[in-house]
Amino acid sequence: MAAGDGALFEQLLSPALLGTAMVTTFMVLIMTKRMSAVAALLIIPILFGLVAGAGADLGRMIIDGVLQVAPTALMLTFAVLYFAIMMDAGLFDPLVRRVLAMVGDDPVRIALGTAGLATLVSLDGDGTTTALIIITAFLPVYRRVGMNPLILATLLGLCNSLMNYVPWGGPSARAAAAVGADLGQVFAPLIPAMLVGFMAIFTLAWLFGRSERRRLAGTAPLSGGDTGKPLAARLEIDLEARRPRLFWFNLALTLGLVLGMILGLAPLPVMMMGAFAIAVTVNYPRMRDQKARISAHADNVVNIVVLLFAAGAFTGILNGTGMADAMARAALDVVPDAIGPYMAPITALASMPLTFVMSNDAYYFGVVPIIANAAASYGIGADVIARASLIGQPVHTLSPLLAPIYLACGLLGVDVADAQRFALKWAVLVSLVVLVAAIATGAIPLRAG
Repeated sequence: MAAGDGALFEQLLSPALLGTAMVTTFMVLIMTKRMSAVAALLIIPILFGLVAGAGADLGRMIIDGVLQVAPTALMLTFAVLYFAIMMDAGLFDPLVRRVLAMVGDDPVRIALGTAGLATLVSLDGDGTTTALIIITAFLPVYRRVGMNPLILATLLGLCNSLMNYVPWGGPSARAAAAVGADLGQVFAPLIPAMLVGFMAIFTLAWLFGRSERRRLAGTAPLSGGDTGKPLAARLEIDLEARRPRLFWFNLALTLGLVLGMILGLAPLPVMMMGAFAIAVTVNYPRMRDQKARISAHADNVVNIVVLLFAAGAFTGILNGTGMADAMARAALDVVPDAIGPYMAPITALASMPLTFVMSNDAYYFGVVPIIANAAASYGIGADVIARASLIGQPVHTLSPLLAPIYLACGLLGVDVADAQRFALKWAVLVSLVVLVAAIATGAIPLRAG
């Protein structure tokens, strides 16, 4: 082999080029649905690790990466189970009934009630469950009054997207795992900006309601729908799993858990494990019932945990082979020095279009680690980049790559394109409001240093 050929071969096997090829291959395979995210997160890095000559050390790299995400996987396991137990026990049932009774036929109250209930039901972090509950409860009301169902879809998506910032939400867990940041440290500084975002959504709901009130003025409410059915029938509630007598206990336990997380009284996994143990023991003291509740939600738990452990293997090999550092150095070579210190807000702005055209897995595991490594050279912490990468979630909920948007539009009887056209400008607005609030509160620095 000639000297020139040897140099070219070494260049092709450089960590930066291999890392870029690995991330690109991963993203293409999952975006074209040629491979599941879990399988791609495992197979692709192993193959590229072998090409990089790290065969003997791949096992250690994978274990190191998995250990890094283990606390997050542990917390999410018990968080999903805890909020599932609360749903099964009926913690939110009185709230649903109260909200539906309060909204009546007033479009303003209906819109505000939609936003309020969607926010609370989204606590479990599952967009599909939230869509089913909110649409089933509110669509008959919208039809009776004659309100635009696209308002319901928009408020549902916006509220659910901001609640995905919570530690047990999928995007937060992915962002923290991808950059090796502590999940609690990623979330806590974002709380004030998140609250400002909800203020913007409720203001938007009020404006929607006012607009619909004017449009519907003088028209008679429509008849029909299934509002006459009992709530249990409309929401397909498993009455045997309900524990209405324990409502106040479950509410106090949940509020205590949320307060403990905000105050940082103990590590998140520890609080979630303890809360779950108390909840399942008090609500379902019989072993048979406990097993039934856990089995009912096993799919959600397994899917999340397996994904996180696979992500740990991916990042373990990416970091262990030196690909991540090499890619960051290569990125720094093309990033003007004047722009580098502003990478946090730039990441936040870029998250809107990127998460719209990419799945969360492709974005958080493929793009965000590269940005985080490059930003570190300017003194920007990995937790900051993780927070910035979450800002575009309201836009992401409208992505055609997501199943929940098709579910919601199918239930509402509206076209997906119509929902996207109606909601996109509001999603961008809410994202920008959250970004400005995050910068103002210091969660995302405008400029490093």
